[in-house]
Amino acid sequence: MSTALSENDRLDSLDALRGFDMLWIAGGDWIVNALRDLTGWPIFHWASAQLEHVAWEGFHAYDLIFPLFLFISGVTIPIAVARRKARGQDLSGMTPRFIRRALLLVLLGMVYNGLLRFQWGELRCASVIGRIGLGYFFAALIVTRCSVRGQAIWAGSLLLIYWAAMMLIPVPGFGAGVITPEGSLEAFIDQRFLPGKMFFPAYDPEGIVSTVPAISTALLGALAGSVLIDTRWKGGKKALILFAAGAVSVGVGFLWGMVFPVIKNIWTSSFVLVAGGWSLMLLATFYVIMDVWGWKKWAFLFILIGMNPLTLYLTQDGIINFDTTTGFFFNGILHFFSDPVRAVFWAVCLLGVKLLFLYFLYRKKIFLRV
Repeated sequence: MSTALSENDRLDSLDALRGFDMLWIAGGDWIVNALRDLTGWPIFHWASAQLEHVAWEGFHAYDLIFPLFLFISGVTIPIAVARRKARGQDLSGMTPRFIRRALLLVLLGMVYNGLLRFQWGELRCASVIGRIGLGYFFAALIVTRCSVRGQAIWAGSLLLIYWAAMMLIPVPGFGAGVITPEGSLEAFIDQRFLPGKMFFPAYDPEGIVSTVPAISTALLGALAGSVLIDTRWKGGKKALILFAAGAVSVGVGFLWGMVFPVIKNIWTSSFVLVAGGWSLMLLATFYVIMDVWGWKKWAFLFILIGMNPLTLYLTQDGIINFDTTTGFFFNGILHFFSDPVRAVFWAVCLLGVKLLFLYFLYRKKIFLRV
């Protein structure tokens, strides 16, 4: 595979896609829900339902948010590797960086979950950020040591191993192949070996065993990144390859889901393929619009979020009280509106305050990266 990537090259589509993803947990969902209550239109009822996690089996758009972040982190791995190779540096020197990044993300995830309260019995060690760190770490080790073909073999093998373990290893009191919140192998392992408090009584959605297929999610991103930096194809051909691969992945994922259900909470292999497929198609769409056609101005707000997503994620649920700030500036005006209209304006204003915060950081060139 031939690559050509300079130190200053940056795929704006990656930042925009990351920002698009973050938008829905930064307040975009609140706006949709408020519009649903205001208008009663079917389109907003449908969108609102899509912006909720499924309880167990199935797939909604909201279930894509987390795996898309992990997928995007995987896309960046071959790009970083290509840049290091272009500078003539040894790839073995990247391993300490991978370790530091993984450990820092695990630590930040624990801080987000309440580490600084020092209430050890209530501390949840598993976290969204921690899984991204671990998935990225193991995927990065594979990418720096294997060819693209080897990476694909690893991704597929991990999904098959997870499927076989979940379906064939008997769980005491339930037996083998029981895919329920209480009876799965994931729940059995989490209850016995996962330190700290779990998110659900029976298991943790970022638990031990389900981290294995999450590595494949990052590897799917890495494979997509290898396509993006490959000079054998033009931009439009790359987008077509990614989109077609995504469509196939979604189809295969739902077919596999007939025997191994699509379940985000335990990150089933079929879920990896469905979420990875949608991630590939979204990446292809953003890439062709922004990096191939050059249409970038429309996505500035997405880029603004996407260049500082970790900052917003960590601050919006406690470090900074955006609700209080929004109320200080807008409560007086909002009192002139009826409740349904007020809810829409409140959601828009709250998101606007967060965007202004990110814009200030952007202008000052302050970015939280690990």
